[in-house]
Amino acid sequence: MTWERCQGPLIGDPDKCMKTITTTPTSSDNNASFLGEVIKLGIDVHKDKYVVVQKIDSSVPERSRSFKPDQFLIWLEALKARCQSLYSCYEAGAFGYVLHRKLEALGVINHVICPINWDEHHKGVKTDGRDATQMALALDGYLRGNDRSFSVVRVPSEQEEQLRSITRQRQCLIKERSRNTNRGRSHALYYGVSLKGIWWAPKKWEGLTHTLSTHLVKLLQPIRAIILVINEQIQQVAQQLQEMETTALPQGMGTVLFQQTEREVGDWRRFDTRKQVGGYTGLCPSESTSANRRMQGSITKHGNPRLRHMLIECTWLLIRWNGDYRGVQKWREQLLNAKLTRSSKKKIVVAIARQFAVDWWRVRTGRVKPEDIGLSMKLLQS
Repeated sequence: MTWERCQGPLIGDPDKCMKTITTTPTSSDNNASFLGEVIKLGIDVHKDKYVVVQKIDSSVPERSRSFKPDQFLIWLEALKARCQSLYSCYEAGAFGYVLHRKLEALGVINHVICPINWDEHHKGVKTDGRDATQMALALDGYLRGNDRSFSVVRVPSEQEEQLRSITRQRQCLIKERSRNTNRGRSHALYYGVSLKGIWWAPKKWEGLTHTLSTHLVKLLQPIRAIILVINEQIQQVAQQLQEMETTALPQGMGTVLFQQTEREVGDWRRFDTRKQVGGYTGLCPSESTSANRRMQGSITKHGNPRLRHMLIECTWLLIRWNGDYRGVQKWREQLLNAKLTRSSKKKIVVAIARQFAVDWWRVRTGRVKPEDIGLSMKLLQS
């Protein structure tokens, strides 16, 4: 048992005005008494431990507890027998959705939520227990109808998750190749040599070995060997992405970019409105409105950054190869303006990408046909 002070004015000895509350159950409490109808759990997930705070019905959150991952599931199974409904939530992160699937298997209704800075009052104090407590309170508000307590992350199926991991791995490999390419340029620049383009390509490297000093060639050889291995892996992944069913794609969009976009979204039918599509891509302008003042700024960059980059890349291709698309037609006059600055052109590309995201959602869900929005389609087959 633990003790909690009574609310209201105290008469007499304050230490006598106490009431008992039930403590958190342990793994041996299989036959323990009924705790409450609904229990909400906020879980702060770490590699070797889970910090958990439980909130029973309308009571205040209890003190946080720490569990090993395997002990937590045992404790959870015993806790589920002591209530009618058990809810939980934890923040999405590097640990994926393994815990979510384990919780569902135990009959727990779990929500994976977007990471939040729980120190909203900027007190400068952040601990695992505080985070878990705030998650439990936010979950309580969410279950009471406040859908703005947090943003729920869509959990992909295991197949969707595996397919998406392949395209994400390709993006990581490309970044690693670029990093090593720049590292080689840095070595060369240190000795007064400027390497341009794909310096590690076979033909270019053969010419460099005759012009560069022996010392610099020895420095660059290990880096080039790493780049060649990474480049081979990138090509293998690209070949896997190209092995797809015959489909019609917009002129300019290749099979690799199409597969990346589709696997990142998972299912376009997950969106019900165009606002949801715009919010997920993070291409909507930010806004600050108060009274009669309204100011719109740069894009929010909220949502999926990988998909946002793919849409920007696709837009550049549409401008070049799909000039009849209505998004390009809308901005054609400005794009052809000789005085257009680089910054202004980027803003126009973002605007077209925002419209294309919504239009492509409509095409993929059968709301419109490509020809209705001016998209020229090309039949591709691997």
